[in-house]
Amino acid sequence: MSRLPRFKAAAVHAAPVFLDKAATTEKAISILREAARAGADLVAFPETYIPAFPVWAALWAPIENHDLFSRMAEESVLIDGPEVEMLRREARRLGVFVSIGVSERSPVSVGGLWNTNLLIGDDGRILVHHRKLVPTFYEKMVWAAGDGDGLRVADTRIGRLGALICGENTNPLARFALMAQGEQVHISSWPPIWPTRRPSDGGNFNNVAANRIRASAHSFEAKAFGIVTAGYMDKAMRDALVERDSGAARVLDLTPRAASFFVDPTGEQMGDALQDEEGIIYADIDIQLCVEPKQFHDVVGYYNRYDIFDLTVRRTRQQPASFRDDVAAEVRPPLSGESPEPIGTPDRVSVRHTLS
Repeated sequence: MSRLPRFKAAAVHAAPVFLDKAATTEKAISILREAARAGADLVAFPETYIPAFPVWAALWAPIENHDLFSRMAEESVLIDGPEVEMLRREARRLGVFVSIGVSERSPVSVGGLWNTNLLIGDDGRILVHHRKLVPTFYEKMVWAAGDGDGLRVADTRIGRLGALICGENTNPLARFALMAQGEQVHISSWPPIWPTRRPSDGGNFNNVAANRIRASAHSFEAKAFGIVTAGYMDKAMRDALVERDSGAARVLDLTPRAASFFVDPTGEQMGDALQDEEGIIYADIDIQLCVEPKQFHDVVGYYNRYDIFDLTVRRTRQQPASFRDDVAAEVRPPLSGESPEPIGTPDRVSVRHTLS
């Protein structure tokens, strides 16, 4: 029996160049080159690494953020745009797989945005183009809901790769949809911080603990490796927000920072985590280690009851309209004594005769 793949993975814990898609793309390429030199076959970037995570939506009322939304839209990327093309070309040149979060612009709406994750193959092809199903909490002020088209697992030379964005890792049906496709490596991407309360109120969301619980739960259930990659808020990002409102400093400084780490197929953390500084962490992934735990619970194999449970996933890309330019124009039947007269556009005529 042929052995399952082994490879080195890289989790990127880094800040973007805040709201600058061109500079952030250049930084991403620099990180890709560094990871490839270290022997990584798969490099995973955080949620909406290009151009930034819109933490301002947590800090101020929507009526205060119109200019930031406009700038976010301007600095978001088109999937067929130059930034994504540069990433694809570099992945192909280096021969590495890339998972990266971007804020995606709609090609038909200047203000339409999605929280998107791209899985790019080592040949430069886009293997999975996933739009976050439901923006979480205040993210709804920035991004539209995605669709099921991206609920796909890529079968690659290094294993079966899947990814979900942030709060989607709380959705058991989205997670099971990937498990049911034989996912062996699960990438979860996260923001740098997640403010839910003012520090003085207490009880702020502990995203390190919450992300660890979700990553471990998925790896334990799927018997898959987990790559947890979180963003990092650098001084430039913090200062840009604090200069806008000095009251934001306390929230930004006292909200827990997210962490990046790896999880094995039993749910245990592998190696160290990165939290308080930028960097890249690496792990050796041996897909063969996904086999033994399947003896205990194989939720997409013997440890399920398909006669009781039935999941249907509609993997359809949503479009604003469906155009049917090739449909012949309708005509009305002729009145008594009339010649058949077409009704509709003169360049596409279909004449219907009534036989006596």
